[in-house]
Amino acid sequence: MSPHLQVYRFRLSMFLSIANRAAGVAAAGGSALGLCWISAAAKGPKSFSKVQKVTGNPLGQMLLAGWALALVYHFVAGIRHLVWDSGYRFSKKEINEDGPVAVGVTVGTTLALVAGILGVAICRSRKKAS
Repeated sequence: MSPHLQVYRFRLSMFLSIANRAAGVAAAGGSALGLCWISAAAKGPKSFSKVQKVTGNPLGQMLLAGWALALVYHFVAGIRHLVWDSGYRFSKKEINEDGPVAVGVTVGTTLALVAGILGVAICRSRKKAS
């Protein structure tokens, strides 16, 4: 019988392991929605405008940012696993050191990605207005 969860001290590496699995599920679900978006674009302007209304409102924007976060984190965690599979950075000390780095890289990359996308959207809206 396994020891109870209260025996273990909760660590960042435990959370990141669970978060990697959740990010994989979220990335797959978001990719399915992205496929629906592409199929709506292929159906024509009427279908595409409906999808654009959903992705254009604040809740849709938050979902897209969450999808980007899931994709980026799952990618970063995949690189960590690739490094571990190569036989590097696999001691407890190194894993605990690399956890905050993975979080920082994920947050920084996601913010840059979202800011870039918002910047393009703002430029397009200003172009249409003029």
